[in-house]
Formats: sequence, structure tokens, C-alpha cells
Amino acid sequence: MSIPMRWSRGVLLFALADLAMVALAWWAAFWLRFNFEMPQEYLSLAFRTMPWGVLCMAMGLGLAQVQRQAWRYVGLADLRRLAWGVLLGTLAATASIMALRYEGFARSVLPLFGVLTLVLLAGSRAAWRTLAERRAQRQRPPGRKPLLIVGTLEEADQALRTLKGVPGWHPVGIVSPRGEDAGRSLQDVAVVGASESLGSVAEALGVRSVLVASSPGSALRREVLLRWSGTGLNVLSMPVADHWLSAPAPDLRQVQLEDLLGRTPVVLDARDLADWLSGQTVLVSGAGGSIGAELCRQVARLGVARLVCVDASEAAIYELAQELHAAHPHLQAHYYTANVREPERMAAIAARHRPAVVFHAAAYKHVPLMEELNEIEALHTNVLGTLNLARAAGACGAARFVLVSTDKAVNPTNVMGASKRLAERVVQAVAAQHPGTQYVAVRFGNVLGSSGSVVPLFSSQIARGGPVTVTHPDIVRYFMTIPEAAQLVVQAGWMGRSGQIYVLDMGEPVRIVELARLLIRLSGKTEAEVPIAFTGLRPGEKLFEEWLANGETTEPTAHPRLRVVREAGPPLADLQALERWVRGLGAAPEPQALREGLRERVPEYAPRF
Repeated sequence: MSIPMRWSRGVLLFALADLAMVALAWWAAFWLRFNFEMPQEYLSLAFRTMPWGVLCMAMGLGLAQVQRQAWRYVGLADLRRLAWGVLLGTLAATASIMALRYEGFARSVLPLFGVLTLVLLAGSRAAWRTLAERRAQRQRPPGRKPLLIVGTLEEADQALRTLKGVPGWHPVGIVSPRGEDAGRSLQDVAVVGASESLGSVAEALGVRSVLVASSPGSALRREVLLRWSGTGLNVLSMPVADHWLSAPAPDLRQVQLEDLLGRTPVVLDARDLADWLSGQTVLVSGAGGSIGAELCRQVARLGVARLVCVDASEAAIYELAQELHAAHPHLQAHYYTANVREPERMAAIAARHRPAVVFHAAAYKHVPLMEELNEIEALHTNVLGTLNLARAAGACGAARFVLVSTDKAVNPTNVMGASKRLAERVVQAVAAQHPGTQYVAVRFGNVLGSSGSVVPLFSSQIARGGPVTVTHPDIVRYFMTIPEAAQLVVQAGWMGRSGQIYVLDMGEPVRIVELARLLIRLSGKTEAEVPIAFTGLRPGEKLFEEWLANGETTEPTAHPRLRVVREAGPPLADLQALERWVRGLGAAPEPQALREGLRERVPEYAPRF
């Protein structure tokens, strides 16, 4: 769509300047053609033909819309447009002069005219931008803080351009991961060293702040984050897009735990999701938990007509209600202190509100707690709770049911993981009984900052002065952010077909000891002040988690970071028999018998007796 341009006084002056330089280029082309000794007869010819040359060039520049350019911000794209306009003008001038058959006209003048026009117009723009930037540099307030930029030349170039909109900083050097870049210069900022010598370079230049320009998830970003955070250097990164949009003068931000992820954080397209959920009734179980509460926030922002929040914790559901009411005062929301283990209660809530979509996030998820003394609780909540809500969703005619699962359900070695794997099979079995409802499950790893995760635990241990307890020096986990987890669940609910299980491409795993060290440094402490203690693997805990069980494969989906699991095992045959078995275990079953029963129903379960 072409937007009409207002010819202000400034625009008109710049356009007249362009025409003046075009006329100058026409005369210069003639003088160059005759080595600055133009015969008298050609002087007259230059006078007579100049209007055609200027008019044709003006037409070419107009077709390329060169007059729209802001000289102060001209860039490579503007210069390409300028070159295209000059080419059009040169061709038009050539055609006109040839058509008018001026006797004795030197044809070599025409290409010289085009070249000189391009040189004059591009040079004037470059000079104007240079003068404007130097003037702005002189007018910047004193006291700007020196800043080192860490990244490749391409990344540093983008960072330097972006920094022009961030006040208070003065880039004094670039530290590149490529040693051969040392000594080069970029936008008048020199490459002063390699990334491995960041500390000594910063000390030599008297710089205490470092901007990591490399992309999220890159090896360089993780290296800088883990090696230099908390060592006296202020490690910064660019603000996220939302910050740029909401803040009139956004500043650089401190590094965050998300920067430790071994990949770029996943951001899903909200447009289709909003079209899907807008005007619908959505039910979220476990709404007071970390994932459930974020699901409620995401769903509320997507414009649902009614939100039904269910959680067994009165305190959690109360806090959620206060938060949602403050953020969305016109949202029609209903808050239930109800337990998914009660089938009649779940059926009554579902029948009353008839949700179109059900997100089932209620679960027990803490591995060691569920491994000893509480095994039966994991079965009642994770298995029977899922069965109760899945049946209620199908009975009320819900269009979608989404189970929030976990990577610990893959080849489980603990009761919690086995119960979640059994919950996945329950959902698939219920899907066969209710073909009108699409049942899907979503697996993901550990969530940074969620309740019960290592981050709150480590933070509290650091606040007490340590030690920070890590079970094993080699233990690794896949991590994602809370917003990522919620978006993944919503996306899978929208695109999934009944019976499918989705997994997220989680990138590289994170060593838990690295996470502990980073949190210690970000708190301003050292490992000498807050030591790390290795306590040994806890009951049911594995050194690493997996994404696929034995015999499972995955297939790509429409989203590049989501994959769907193809299972090799047989479906769960008898839900009534499963329900009778769990209830028949009693309130305090014998642990060995419970695990044997789980292994019969989850073939890949390998408990460590």
C-alpha cells in the first residue's frame, strides 16, 4: 500500500538539493568527457540538453521513491533504492536524447552522468548522516558509562545500531570469539581482544559493564554468563521486545536465568491461538500452581469469555483470583477450591460450565516426596485425578483436553514419573471412549522458577549462607521458562489430534552445578562464601532425563520446535480395572507391591528397589 507523502518544507528542500546535484552531475559529465576543456559548440549542447537529463533523472528517482528517504538515517537499503532510481533515470535520459537525435552528442556523457549522479546523491546523504551523528554525539549528556560488547562482528554491528536508542552507555570496544578479528574496527569501535581474555581487557580499559550481543542459547552467551557473572563485571544483555515497546527509553537488562538455556526461547504465534480461544470457556486444573497460574494468565490475555480455575489449595486459588482480577477486571472468572481426586465434584463443575477446552495441570511432581511414604498419593492424584477430569471433559462435550505431562514419564525410574506415564495412557484410553473430544498430552522438562524446582531451593540456601546442595556433579536437566511451558501447552491443545503426545525441542541440557554457581554469582557471593555440597542422588532420581521411551519415535509438526510422539506400545485396555487396582491398594499399601503393579501397567518403568 502506497502512503501519500506530505511535502513539508524540509522534504521540499532536500528534493531541490537532489535536483541541483543532478544538474551538477550533468555538467560534470560533459567536462569529464572533454578533459575539462569543453569546446564552445558542446557548451551550447550541454545547455540545451540539460533539462532533458534532469527531468529524466527526476522521473527515475521519483519512480524509486527516493524523495521519501530521511537523510539522517540513510542505510544500505536506501542506497540500493537510490542506485535503482539512478539507473532508471539514466536509461530514460539515454532514450530521450537518442530519440531527439541531437547532432554531435557524445554518448559517453550519459553513463558518466549516471555514475556522477549516484556519487553525488549517495555522498551527500552519507555526509549528512555523519554530521548529524557527530552532532548528536556532542550533545549526549556527560557521565555515560563505558561498555564492552561481546560477540561476533555481525552481532556487535547489530548491538551498536541498537545502542543508539539506549541512553547512558558509551561502547569503548568489542571482544570477539574469533581471534583474527583483533585490530579491526566497526562503526569506529575497535575489536580489542578475544572473548577468553575478557577479564584482562575489561581491567585494562577500566570497564565494569559487558554487553553480551550473541544470540540467546549460543555457546558464547552461556560461557560469558557462567564464567564472568558475579566476578566484578556487570554482565548485561539487550532488553526483550516487550520492553522496547513499553518503555520510552529502555535500558540494557541484567542477565537472567533464561540466558542459560541451551537454545533460543520459544515464542509461539498468539494470533491463531487467540482466534481459537476467543469467546470460549476454558477450565484449568492446578490453577494455583506455577504452570497452571501461567496458563490462566496466557488464556486470559487471549480473550476467553469465561475462565474456570480449579485448585485444591485455598491460598493458591485466592492469590490467583486477586492477580487476575487486578489484571483483567472484566474477565468472567470462577474459582473452585476442589480436588481432581473427587470424580463427582469434577463432573459437577464441568457440567455447570461446559468448557470448550480443559487444561489439566494438577499433579504431584516432586520425585523424592512421591518415592517414599507418598506413593499412593501420586497414584490417586496423577492417575485417578487425570481419569476423573478426562471423563468429565468428555461427558460435558469439551472440544479439547490437554494433559500437562513431564519428561520424567519417559523410561521412568520413580513412582512420580511412572504415574505420569500412566496418566498419558489414561488420556489415550479415554480418547477412544469420547471421539467428540480431542485428547492430547504435552511433555516438557524442568521449569525455571516453578514451585518445587531447584531455583527457589538454591535461592533460599544462598540467602541462609549455604551450602547449596547439588545431588551429583554430573547431573543435567532440560529447562524451559514458565511462559514457554504455558505457551507450549496452549499451542499443543490447538494443533493436536486426539491421542497424540507432544514434546518440545529443548536444546542442550544444563548442568545443575552450573546453575548453582550462576545463582551464587548473581547474588553477589562467591563459592568461598557460599559453598556447593554434593549430597548424592535422591531416591528415584536419574542423572539425565530422556524425551522418548524405548521404541518411541517423533514426527515433525507445523511448528519447528514441536514434535509429536509415535508410540510403539499397546494402548491401555481396561480403565475400570486400573481404577479398581489403585483404589484396592488402600491407604498405606506395601511399597513393593505398588511398584510391581505399576511395572505391569507401565512396561518401561524400571524401579530401583
